[in-house]
Amino acid sequence: MDDARTQMARQFIEHLPHCAALGMSLEQIGDGQAEILMPYAEKLIGDPETGVIHGGAISALMDTCAGAAVMSHPRAGISTATLDLRIDYMRAAKPGTTITAHAICYHVTRAVAFVRVSATDGASDVPVAAATGAFTVERGAS
Repeated sequence: MDDARTQMARQFIEHLPHCAALGMSLEQIGDGQAEILMPYAEKLIGDPETGVIHGGAISALMDTCAGAAVMSHPRAGISTATLDLRIDYMRAAKPGTTITAHAICYHVTRAVAFVRVSATDGASDVPVAAATGAFTVERGAS
């Protein structure tokens, strides 16, 4: 069952134009975790010879998923923004596969939330990419 915070985060993510443009779909969210899928699409190809998805699309997926995890964390604020996101690309995603990002917000301070994210395609035990990030915690007026 979704609480009000999780529902607000779900609605926000589902209405972002870049999510729609990249074909992202929010699969799970709550308690500081989120999972977003991005199906393979020709418009996302970065290398026409191999059909591999562009790293920018993968980074957008991971950033969005991390922000969703922060928004759903019980100790986080009403909104968030990326302060820092370090992504390590480990291998090319297999052409034709859906990429799944899973994010965990593992620590929240008064002003900053810390997140880990992985992106997988189901074709290998090795992730496509892994990231760590820091995000703002904006609580609004008290």
